[in-house]
Amino acid sequence: MKTTYPISSILHQKTSELWSVSPQATVFEAIKLMAEHNIGALLVMSGGRLDGIFTERDYTRKVALQGKTSKETSVFEILSKKCVTVSPDDSVEDCMRMMTENRVRHLPVVEGGYVVGIISIGDLVNWIISTQNAAIEQMEQYIAGGVTA
Repeated sequence: MKTTYPISSILHQKTSELWSVSPQATVFEAIKLMAEHNIGALLVMSGGRLDGIFTERDYTRKVALQGKTSKETSVFEILSKKCVTVSPDDSVEDCMRMMTENRVRHLPVVEGGYVVGIISIGDLVNWIISTQNAAIEQMEQYIAGGVTA
């Protein structure tokens, strides 16, 4: 299956709303926002620029397991500072490779220094499934004689 489609094709299908917190926000505020919107990661932004990403994994490993309290710990203290980003022109295949190599589940999409979206592993899986279903449907129609080559 061809996975060279650009990530921009997935972004166009998603809501354009981006959820973020400032580095000074408490971890409690961040996880509350994540729960309210049923998301697994938040962009950490200051002055319109991406400082990093805060994930459920950050919370479990850097707060809960280390005995810190979410109401007293700032997002900046536990922020994933190594933030892998992609551009809208990067392919689905490139993003899957980056997620696998860097062991991350979310990739901020950055263009011209500004965040234009975020892609999750779930977004990629859903895109691949729908693309495969469309290809199968097209082949079935071709085999049945409904589509010409």
